[in-house]
Amino acid sequence: MLGSMMKRDLLISDLLVHAGKYHCDTRIVSRQTDGSITTTSWGEVSVDARRLASALERLGCAMGDRIATLAWNNARHLGIWFAVSGSGRVCHTLNPRLFPEQLIFIINDAGDRALFFDRTFMPLILAIRDRLRTVEHFIAMGPRDDEVTAAVPDALFFDELVGDGDAGYVWPTFAEDTPSSLCYTSGTTGSPKGVLFHHRSTMLHTFVIAQRDMVGMSARDIVLPVVPMFHANAWGVPYIAAMCGASLIMPGSGLDGDSLVDLIDDYGVTLALGVPTIWQMLLASAKARGSTLPSLERNVIGGAAAPPSMIEEFRDSFDCETLHGWGMTEISPVATLNQVKAGHGALLPDEMTLLRSGQGRPAFGVDMRLVDDDGNVLPHDGETQGALQVRGHWVVETYFGMASTALTDDGWFDTGDVATVDPDGYMVIRDRTKDIIKSGGEWISSVELEGIAMGHPGIAMAAVIGAAHTKWDERPVVVAVRAEGAEVTEAAVLAEFEGRIAKWQIPDAVIFTDEIPLSGTGKMLKNRLRERFGNALAGRGA
Repeated sequence: MLGSMMKRDLLISDLLVHAGKYHCDTRIVSRQTDGSITTTSWGEVSVDARRLASALERLGCAMGDRIATLAWNNARHLGIWFAVSGSGRVCHTLNPRLFPEQLIFIINDAGDRALFFDRTFMPLILAIRDRLRTVEHFIAMGPRDDEVTAAVPDALFFDELVGDGDAGYVWPTFAEDTPSSLCYTSGTTGSPKGVLFHHRSTMLHTFVIAQRDMVGMSARDIVLPVVPMFHANAWGVPYIAAMCGASLIMPGSGLDGDSLVDLIDDYGVTLALGVPTIWQMLLASAKARGSTLPSLERNVIGGAAAPPSMIEEFRDSFDCETLHGWGMTEISPVATLNQVKAGHGALLPDEMTLLRSGQGRPAFGVDMRLVDDDGNVLPHDGETQGALQVRGHWVVETYFGMASTALTDDGWFDTGDVATVDPDGYMVIRDRTKDIIKSGGEWISSVELEGIAMGHPGIAMAAVIGAAHTKWDERPVVVAVRAEGAEVTEAAVLAEFEGRIAKWQIPDAVIFTDEIPLSGTGKMLKNRLRERFGNALAGRGA
């Protein structure tokens, strides 16, 4: 033998061991559901997680058992994540914004043994618990509470389990391909499907996404994960923060603009991550209150396309760099992030905005291709649109409980997105396959049109759908919500498109509405808009 290297399985528990040992005093701030603020540290979370893991063992929860959470972003939730996965169990995050019927299906499909819940979700627990077939333990995330006991007599309490737990608990070792966590897709049609992450896939994702060319988190950062921990594993932020030793500011249920401005300014947040609808509220609140968000150096936008006007406003009004990203639950979830290359240093502001409006280039470990309807591979020339497919070290192969593969015959995962990729690898999502508009045999990107409509200061939110047309099959229609106090007209919105896209792509109409329906993860539900406004052009045959 010429020599060898030490080999250890890649396990999530090692992240918390590292953070607890080398970043023990780094603070973790949580806003509780009553609005109060508590502060703990990586060292304390490390001990609490070990105590909780030992308590789960005493409750009879075995390796591989699914343990569910119904909770906001807070320190207790963080401890549960590491306690469950680190002990060889599977942490199953539930989205409280789903309908009760969806939650019942997901919990039963997963076969969850225990369910942790924030007190604010007690009414939801009462509404669904009688239909949950496998849950044996309901654990309220806090100290003993007489109101919880009265409503859920057999409830256990997080603080008591931790208090009685073993601080000397030793994290077990096992194979790195052991399942670690479970998330269900947020599709708007059909039953949700479970994506089962493994320790190895999660750790590889964490190593890569932490890099400077991706999120670029470090021990100097104070991080505000607005993206919920129940949404695609919070984009991996808690894992990355533990690896880097970053401070976390956990917003709890306070996701309104004023609450977020307070956290950013009070705690000196340097990095924030969330979906565009959240940042719209943040920007409006910051402007109304006169805050310049001086500590905020960069923010990451994902979950939906960000309007170019939002990227410009963060840059010009708040001196904040915006990183556009893309991924999905099936990709653990991050696949691309829009970091610039050295050659982009000379770009003018408008050119940089255009570059930053796309979803960026792939992380190492993820490969992308475009294919046409017949499966032929298309060129990466920045112009040719095709179905986006991916493969890599943290991409789903089979869904939870399903024997059939989720991949194509040659081993790629079809994302359901239509995109372009340029020669440098920069990818732009042009639309979802189901949302792209086909007009007279030509494709029109609803995402591009939405970005232009959102550039009007009188528009708070805009969605573009294809409405039925007697001559062209479909034509684009803008469904818009006016900004508070604005009296913007249809003509004013349509004028935004002049000279920016081809005339035949300009929408035929603007329909104003009081609200645009959103999914549990903040995505616009265009299927509902199509049901309501899909015939808005009836009678316009020319």
